[in-house]
Amino acid sequence: MTTSAPQTDIAADIDEPRLMTETGPAARVAAVVAPALRDIGYRLVRVRVLTGQGTVLQIMAEKPDGTMSVDDCEAASMAISPVLDLEDPISQAYRLEMSSPGIDRPLVRLSDYRRVISHEARIETSVLVAGRKKFRGWIEGVRGEGRDAVIQLRRMDAREDEEADVSIPVAEIAEARLVLTEALIREALRTGKAQLDEPEEGDPEGFEAVAAPKRGPGRFAGRRQGRAQGKTAQGKAKGVVGRKK
Repeated sequence: MTTSAPQTDIAADIDEPRLMTETGPAARVAAVVAPALRDIGYRLVRVRVLTGQGTVLQIMAEKPDGTMSVDDCEAASMAISPVLDLEDPISQAYRLEMSSPGIDRPLVRLSDYRRVISHEARIETSVLVAGRKKFRGWIEGVRGEGRDAVIQLRRMDAREDEEADVSIPVAEIAEARLVLTEALIREALRTGKAQLDEPEEGDPEGFEAVAAPKRGPGRFAGRRQGRAQGKTAQGKAKGVVGRKK
């Protein structure tokens, strides 16, 4: 299944910079995988390094128009794995998870906000804006360009004595993502249906595919199994899952 941003009439730009970036090990990973993804036509969305019962490296990517299919995830995974092997930005063993941003996606570029005007989002700022750091409401518009831009948000939790409309400087946003609502799901499904040349076979609620891509010598050598999952409800495609030896 191909996942899509709700509105796809925004001009696609593969070189559009991300406004929110990573720190620490995730930043090192982003620095090496972003160029590799760009070379094959994808944009990096986000990198996360999760620790607990083993280390998981989560990488989200997409095409400039906001779409990312299971096949795209597999292609991206195969492209970045040798780069990760060579640059070795994470010293410990980890499991690689490659995925699309999903319907309730993180918002990391201005085009992300412009595609989802009228939809609900959660935004957290690094400093106080209008007396608070956490916001939930409908995105009403975007003013300006780059890190000087401002997001216009209508708060859904504003009290009677508070102003519902708030302007949030992009430079102060620490985290932002869409809220999974019925309206968002309906629009994403309409967009995805319009982009399909023909109906896909199989279970409409999801599917699994298994792949074992060949890899060269190094930390990724040996037998590797890939797994790809697409979920209609979450709108997320996952590609090859590998393990650094």
